[in-house]
Amino acid sequence: MKVVVHGKPFAEAARPFIQGMFDEMALRKIDVWISGGFEAILNAANIRLSNTTTFGSPADLNGARLVVSLGGDGTLLETVALIGARQIPVIGVNVGRLGFLATVPPERIKDMILALETGDYRIETRSILEVEANNMEIFGGVNFALNDLAITKTDTSSMITVHSYLNGEFLNSYWADGLIVSTPTGSTGYSLSCGGPVLVPNSKSLIVTPVSPHNLNVRPLVVEDSAVLSFEVKSRSNNFLLSLDSRSSIVDESTQLKVRKASFVARLVKMRQDNFFDTLRSKLSWGLDMRN
Repeated sequence: MKVVVHGKPFAEAARPFIQGMFDEMALRKIDVWISGGFEAILNAANIRLSNTTTFGSPADLNGARLVVSLGGDGTLLETVALIGARQIPVIGVNVGRLGFLATVPPERIKDMILALETGDYRIETRSILEVEANNMEIFGGVNFALNDLAITKTDTSSMITVHSYLNGEFLNSYWADGLIVSTPTGSTGYSLSCGGPVLVPNSKSLIVTPVSPHNLNVRPLVVEDSAVLSFEVKSRSNNFLLSLDSRSSIVDESTQLKVRKASFVARLVKMRQDNFFDTLRSKLSWGLDMRN
């Protein structure tokens, strides 16, 4: 079984769990492939590695049964970008902070490895956003996001105007600090902090959420995920910030954007006991009365 491991720098408290994961994989003779950048991080942390191979190109992912993301939610988003359209299942081990997407706690790593070997898990498919621009290639061709796309201002004073179209028909001109297009997976991220609704992961919808709109009667909008959204941005600085998950770039305001659901999905591995509503209650403190 070929398993790919990708991650970011981790706290010292996570080191014994990570060492235990690689020891367990070596004991079970799992063929482990590690990204070159993460191998350097592991070596610096004095993690002992055996039966591992280093890969440098996403093409080396071909043939992998799954990818393990070691970190937080940001690491998992980066891992999904690395996988791209290959649709290799990915599981997130939370050695980061929030752990909304990376749901396996470090103390359950050995249980996770056993479950992966025996097939005692499920795979959730999550929709992905794809963006096109009229005059440039977005992020070196990695033009997709699991969570959201955000159009925001680049300066600290003036708002931007985002002229928005739905399936070619004029929707609205948003005078705001920005605009977010979110998937159901991303509904608990940036969009939620700006007043957007929570969607269950298998919802066939997208959310359009303004960021600090000038008109207070403008509210988040839920549209069908078959829709094509188009945007033209006007700014006093003649540019704006475009973000896809954790990646961002300043682009010229002459850039016109078109956003739709991608033709491929992300496949997230979940342990049998993982439940979306349990995660909502534990991570967002739903139902807790802080007075007691």
